[in-house]
Amino acid sequence: MSDILSHVFGTITDRQAHPKPGSYTNQLLSAGEDEIVKKIGEEAVEVILAAKGQGDDRVISELADLVYHCLVLLAQRGLTPGDVAAELERRHRP
Repeated sequence: MSDILSHVFGTITDRQAHPKPGSYTNQLLSAGEDEIVKKIGEEAVEVILAAKGQGDDRVISELADLVYHCLVLLAQRGLTPGDVAAELERRHRP
């Protein structure tokens, strides 16, 4: 996992352990899984729209939003990006 993904996930889990007033991450975590998956769905649609004619910068921006919200879901469920990496590794072993 890249350093920035580790840093972002660390910030998310820190907010989970030590809520910070006004934090968007805390708003999502407090709203619960239904709200988090709703945001993931919205971001996924925005990735598709960006890919279909809004340019690479927009695709990158929307993918960053999607990844962030997926990291929040992992934290909400007590999972880690390492769990996802392990599954990808399992799938791609020779």
